[in-house]
Formats: sequence, C-alpha cells, structure tokens
Amino acid sequence: MPMNASEMNAEPEIGAQTRGFALVADDFAMTPAVTRGILRLAEAGRINATGAMTNRPAWPEAARALRGLAGRLDLGLHLNLTAGQALTGASALAPGGALPRLAPLIARGLAGRLPLPALAAEIEAQLDAFEQATGAAPDFIDGHQHVHAMPGIRRVLRSVLLRRYPGAKPWLRDAGDRLAAIRARRVEARKAALVAALTRPFARAMREAGFRLNAGFAGFSAFDPAADYAEQFRTYLVAPGARHLVMCHPGEVDDELRALDPATGSRPNEIAFFLSERFAGICAEAGMKPARFSEL
Repeated sequence: MPMNASEMNAEPEIGAQTRGFALVADDFAMTPAVTRGILRLAEAGRINATGAMTNRPAWPEAARALRGLAGRLDLGLHLNLTAGQALTGASALAPGGALPRLAPLIARGLAGRLPLPALAAEIEAQLDAFEQATGAAPDFIDGHQHVHAMPGIRRVLRSVLLRRYPGAKPWLRDAGDRLAAIRARRVEARKAALVAALTRPFARAMREAGFRLNAGFAGFSAFDPAADYAEQFRTYLVAPGARHLVMCHPGEVDDELRALDPATGSRPNEIAFFLSERFAGICAEAGMKPARFSEL
C-alpha cells in the first residue's frame, strides 16, 4: 500500500528492530543548482546532514538557506582542496589561486612534499568562512574526494582542529570500511578499497585525539546517469557498520556544474530516488532508517 505524505515525512524511530544510518549529501554550495537539489531533500526530511564547500562562489547565498536548517540536520564543512579557487589566493598549495587536481595532491602527500603552512591556512580559511556565515562551528567535517583523510593532509587537519576546538569537537567522516563489507557491496569496490587503503591511519589518529567518527561507510558510485541508482543504494545498506554513514551526491544541474565536476546527470536521479517511496521501501527491507549522527 502506498504511504501517505505524513508517513513518508515522519521522523525516524530508531528501535531494537531498526538500525539507524546517517545519510549525508555532499557538495552543498558547489553550484546554485546543486544547492537547490540538496535543499529540496532537506526540506522533505530525506537527508540527515549536508557538507558545504565554503570556497565556492555560491556559498554566501547558500549559507543563508543553511542557517534555517540548523537543528533539523547536521551542517558540516565539506573541505575542498581540489575544485575551484582557494580562499587564500595564490600560494604553494594553489599556484595562481587554483586548487590542484586530486592525483597530484595525493602524490605530494605520499612524498611528504605538501606545503604545510599554505595547507593549514586554507583549512583555517574554509572553517572561518563556515563559521562567519552560519554563526556556529560545523557539526562535522569531511572532504571533497575524501581529501581530509589523505596522507599529509590529515595531520595538518588534526592539528588545526585540536587548536580550534579544544572542547566540544565536530564529528568526522571515516571514508574507509572493512574489506569484507566492501566486497559484499560490490558496487565500485575497487574505488572503495583504494580510498580505504589511503585513509586507514586517519580514523585511529582522530579517535585517539578524542573525535567521534562513523563506523561503516558506503556510497561509492560511478555517477552513471543510466544506472539504476535505487539498486546501487540497496547495496549501501549491506553489511552496515555500528554507526553507518552513506554519502550521496544529489543536485540539480547547471552550466557551472558541467564545467566543474564529472558528476552531472546522476545527481537529479538521486533526488528522484530519495523523494520516492522506493527509498523508504529499500530502507525498510534492510531494517534501517535514516537518523542524525547523534542518534546512532
């Protein structure tokens, strides 16, 4: 029997027979169209958190809408070191002001050749931009293309966060998972395993420093608009961790997005799925419901 509107928008009830998982929309403020799509899901109560890219031109306007969502979902910084312009301008990190591509950034991190002062300054600037626009510290921090947990970067991030937040700390995303869980899900298993290998030391170091992290992570996608995203999502709830987190990349599409990011046509498909009854049905079949991170 189809659900009525009140049933579809009801708050999740996490009990003994139902496990919660955090559903986090990445890339808020990447472009105005992406922001519009994420706001649709937030207003419908379909996502639990969204991470903002505060170096993007769309951020100041997007931040005004984000303030109205405080208390309804977790609002975080989606640390961006690989797309667009650096907030700190031209530096050893961003020659000419443009942030580097992911591959050379990782290579420099593995070789111990990252410009640490410039990297720390950019992290600080993106955190400042979040706090100035929202009036509060981020509930959580993760990274575009998982840069927050990559070699070299994670040590700088840890130092910055411990200095800025000596008391109450934001929760952090662990982008790795157990290899058995990755194999069981199958979708983009090679990408998930590579990210897990590159980011493995991050979780232990951050937990030792007193940060809370998710335990269980899924959501890797090829961003193929022809794929059945609902069936992909079904695999994300296979072999969930104790504090399971699923990333997603919904959004509408504009010319700015097409010029910036390869994930375009898949984003509207994600919006349509999360607004559908099929989303609720797949969650129910898995015995899981979306929930705030604090509820996990």
